[in-house]
Amino acid sequence: MGNTKPSRRPYAAKWIASTAQTIHNSTMTLKNAATLALIGMLLLTVLLALDFFNSLMGVTRGLIPTMAILRSLIYLFASLTVTMFFYVFNRAQSR
Repeated sequence: MGNTKPSRRPYAAKWIASTAQTIHNSTMTLKNAATLALIGMLLLTVLLALDFFNSLMGVTRGLIPTMAILRSLIYLFASLTVTMFFYVFNRAQSR
């Protein structure tokens, strides 16, 4: 119980640092991440546009309350806003 210092391995930190740079940083760049986020948001925006259209048809047929259009419109607007942000961000990364 006299010595409570943990044992040190000087070579372990060098090995972890050297592999972390080559594995994690070479495949995913900021441009790739922005493109992937843009594709995901485009798919989500299409789904929310279809949901808005479905809600609109439901209200005109009298199947669902009118407030469903407001909810769908807010979701669609938020999705379009984030999609436009990722589009502009993606364009800025290519320069």
